[in-house]
Amino acid sequence: MKRTFLLLLLAIGLQGCGIYSFTGGDTGDAKSFQVNFFQNNAPIVEPGIDRSFTLALQDLIQNQTNLELTNTNGDLIYEGEITNFAIAPMSATADQNAAQNRLTVTINVRFTNKLKEEDDFEKNFSFYYDYSATQQLTGASLDTAMEEIYERITQDVFNASLAKW
Repeated sequence: MKRTFLLLLLAIGLQGCGIYSFTGGDTGDAKSFQVNFFQNNAPIVEPGIDRSFTLALQDLIQNQTNLELTNTNGDLIYEGEITNFAIAPMSATADQNAAQNRLTVTINVRFTNKLKEEDDFEKNFSFYYDYSATQQLTGASLDTAMEEIYERITQDVFNASLAKW
């Protein structure tokens, strides 16, 4: 009797959950998504950041949804361009030299939901990485900066398109 009651309680509990995503993303009836190549149109061109952003966005959506990645005819389409890659001094030392620099990356994203057009948008997403002015932003340090920036921007894109935050 106890076992039957527990099974019944479990069945009711699972049925009440419906479709639930632990990430808060609502994919609706969408089955697939595509991420078109994000062209680097920034005034300062850093080689490879266009490809790495495109892959980072694909990976995040694949990891946080059950949507299938496709090259064409996706239900959800992400496209856009990198519009800014800029380094600026953030703080100065007593002798008027930069003590800290900030790398800022801005990406314009166009999101199209073929199944629910009212969700479509075009927005700029931006984030930054602060580092010591004595450090050169190349190699591993640039990779670290870009990973941190892309982690934030891709999550912001996901939230705007699927979590509606």
